[in-house]
Amino acid sequence: MHRTHRQSRKLLGISLAAVLTGALSLTIGGGIAEAATATVQAEAYAAQSGVQLEATGDTGGGQNVAYLANGDWMRFDGVDLGPAGALTVSARVASAIGTGSVELHTGSATGPLLAQFPITATGGWQNWATLTATASTHPTGAQTVFAVLKNSGTGNFVNINWFSFGTGDTPSGDGWVTLDQAKWNAQLAEFRAMAPRPVPADSVRVPEFNASCLYSHSKPDDPIVFPGMAGASHMHSFIGNKSTDANTTTDTLLRNAGTSCKPAEDLSAYWIPTLYERNQVVEPKDVVVYYGSRLVDSAATVPFPQGFRMIAGDARLQAPTPAGSVNQFYCAGAGGEIGRSADGNWPRCAPGATLMFQLVFPDCWDGVHLDSPTHKAHVAYTYDGTCGGAFPVAIPSISFLIAYPTAGSADGFRLASQMASSMHGDAFLAWDNAALGHRVKNCVVQRAKCNTAGDF
Repeated sequence: MHRTHRQSRKLLGISLAAVLTGALSLTIGGGIAEAATATVQAEAYAAQSGVQLEATGDTGGGQNVAYLANGDWMRFDGVDLGPAGALTVSARVASAIGTGSVELHTGSATGPLLAQFPITATGGWQNWATLTATASTHPTGAQTVFAVLKNSGTGNFVNINWFSFGTGDTPSGDGWVTLDQAKWNAQLAEFRAMAPRPVPADSVRVPEFNASCLYSHSKPDDPIVFPGMAGASHMHSFIGNKSTDANTTTDTLLRNAGTSCKPAEDLSAYWIPTLYERNQVVEPKDVVVYYGSRLVDSAATVPFPQGFRMIAGDARLQAPTPAGSVNQFYCAGAGGEIGRSADGNWPRCAPGATLMFQLVFPDCWDGVHLDSPTHKAHVAYTYDGTCGGAFPVAIPSISFLIAYPTAGSADGFRLASQMASSMHGDAFLAWDNAALGHRVKNCVVQRAKCNTAGDF
């Protein structure tokens, strides 16, 4: 149990290079790329005074620095604050008391103030919240940053999980979109206050709910990759919000309530590259958008913030997809697959079967950004059933189950993005907060299979 009395603590010194190798970069597409945002784990200090480490209470959250009180401090070396201009600084904190502040200074513990985070109660020592501040000016490049704890009392008042330093949604349009922290905090508070419905004894214990969708419309637009640029993309088949086009924003999705999905409270936009058979368009006959969890413990899952967006798959991937390949089109129904196309890349389905594709999206999030330059760098897939490190927040695992009204032929198909391997999908989330929150709380957190209406 986290105690309010200070425990005996000793001064520790840890090499940042040894602990934080690669922490100032993001993994993009399997490689390391220079990042517009640097995430620094709080335990990766080069020196400190009055700090202890403990494991976070959330699955995959790693360690946090704990028992922090007035006058305690940590030093972080080599923190890349990037070029001149506005800097978005965030901190993931937890507090049962809600008093005092965390100050970030450059150069020394009394050097210029970079950012300040007032600490309010988050609901407990392991109930985490992400605070965000903006520095209009700052030193550029690699800097020594001190985190200094300020409190008028004598007891411990905060735990810290990590800090991040990034350019956010700047006028230069670097692609990083930082969420509105006040709106997100309000959405989380509403979600945490929801009382879960009792799960009937005969329920299937699978963490899942869905949106059942029909094809809406087609346009050569992509409001995530080419925002505001009508006609700049290959042809897409849009599902969900009927207003989606190149100029779509979170506000336009929420204002335009027409949707091809059930429930009506899901105003999100979903899209995939258009499929062609013998140069004729084949639109999906239905798409079920599943929201679930692939985590060992789904209880830490939180809803998506408004305006969250991400992409699964790669439109640039042009490679053969013979039978047995991962992430390929397949046949479902009576007779199944009866052969392959002449080029071996597409299945041929029996007359009673249907061409299908299932596309799975990342399910771990950095907790700070609604989007990123690659539209993937702010999220990650769980490979061990947990979310942690730079992506500590568990979000619902979205998957598109797409059914096409065709069995195919030896001629095969093509996508608007060309080969079968280039299949990809986009999700631009805009749900009614209460409708989404109750489904996550009732169905995903409690590991109970729900239908489209959100009922067990």
